[in-house]
Amino acid sequence: MNRLWIQLTLGFALVTLATTLTVALLANARADATFRGYLVQSQIAQSGVLDDLAAYYTAHGSWVGAEALLVQPHGPGMGMGMGPGAILRSSLALADADVRVATDPAGIVGGPTLSAGVRASAMPILVAGRPVGYLLARASGGAALPLAAQRFLSTLNDTLWMTGLLAGIVGLGLGLLIARGLASPLAQLAAGARQIAAGQLDARVRVIGPAEVQTVATAFNAMAVALETGEAQRRHMVADIAHELRTPLTVIQGNLRAMLDDVYPLNKEEVATIYETTLGLRRLVDDLRELSLAEAGQLDLQPQPVAVAPLLAREVALFADLAASQGVTLQVDTPPHLPLALADPARIAQVLHNLVSNALRHTPAGGRVTLRATKDEGGRMRDEDQTSAARILHPSAFILFSVSDTGDGIAAEDLPHVFERFYRADHHGRARDSGGSGLGLAITSQLIRLQGGTTGVESAPGQGARFWFSLPMADPSQCGRAE
Repeated sequence: MNRLWIQLTLGFALVTLATTLTVALLANARADATFRGYLVQSQIAQSGVLDDLAAYYTAHGSWVGAEALLVQPHGPGMGMGMGPGAILRSSLALADADVRVATDPAGIVGGPTLSAGVRASAMPILVAGRPVGYLLARASGGAALPLAAQRFLSTLNDTLWMTGLLAGIVGLGLGLLIARGLASPLAQLAAGARQIAAGQLDARVRVIGPAEVQTVATAFNAMAVALETGEAQRRHMVADIAHELRTPLTVIQGNLRAMLDDVYPLNKEEVATIYETTLGLRRLVDDLRELSLAEAGQLDLQPQPVAVAPLLAREVALFADLAASQGVTLQVDTPPHLPLALADPARIAQVLHNLVSNALRHTPAGGRVTLRATKDEGGRMRDEDQTSAARILHPSAFILFSVSDTGDGIAAEDLPHVFERFYRADHHGRARDSGGSGLGLAITSQLIRLQGGTTGVESAPGQGARFWFSLPMADPSQCGRAE
């Protein structure tokens, strides 16, 4: 009894049964009253009382005194319920041509005039084809009916009950089909949920049933895909972290073992080597923590108006010596009167630091690294990329930053993955031993997203790479050159 399809089927059955009983009872009562009214009107028409009333009106010109005609017997006896006795047992009322009640000894009208509904059931009294009055009859509910009439009503009642029973059976069958059609996809959803709970993240359900159930099934499948993707990413991340930690730990362990075995001398130079390795290990741990906070949206950000040109100039000055030692030209390209950006200055400096250091690592001697900032006129920011804060400020007012290099570039198959954790296109020259934890670009993407912007990359093998990101403007009316 706790099964949904059983409850729905029983519900359909009860509704169908109640409806059938109600319709049958009402139809039976209505048919009985209507048929009795028909018999009474037939009796009146055969009794000649309408002709007598028409003659009376022709002779007197009014209905004064006509009540005597309503109680006089008319016509020959025609058996039970069809003779003068039946008319006397009927309640009669008379109204004039203006539907004003002339006589109503039994009080069947209940008012001085006939209503539209009562007039429709009254019998007109015609003189020269013109109605001069209306005769209203009400049959007594307790009067016995002729045998033929009783058979007719009995047959009609049997037909109504059989029709109701057939309708009930059809309704029950349809209810069973509808209930099973609704319960079956819900059962599939429940089974899919149990599979997900048991760790079978590849479980999917068929999108069937009513539109609402299909919506739930589609959402369930989307959730399952997200869980499966998240689990795969988690496993990959754990494997990547283990791999990244293994290298420095192996170096530390090997050097210490060599010192213990007197292979390496125990001096400051060897200790400094181990210390540098621990610093790299610490940077990896810090990057992982920062990335986890950024993905959870728990980083402490302090957005404020930021002058773009001085920010880029500081980054160039910071890397000037390194670029000169590598024989790489480092330059800034910004237009005059660039508006202020709304961002956390420290976090944007961190983003630029990641992008510039990445560009310098992969630009050969004689190459060039260029930092640019312009108004975002190309519509790179889509509505779904914007945070609510960015939409409130200026839905289409953004500044586009970019860091371009003339290095060896990135292959097309690697471009969709460059902002993923630990991803390096090693086979295209961005080697693991060139530095970095493999988390810098992932952190960059999250930092920009949290500040209402988006990131991207454009590159081709042998043509360098261009990393860009957008940030909302603080106020488009502040168009003066940044101080």
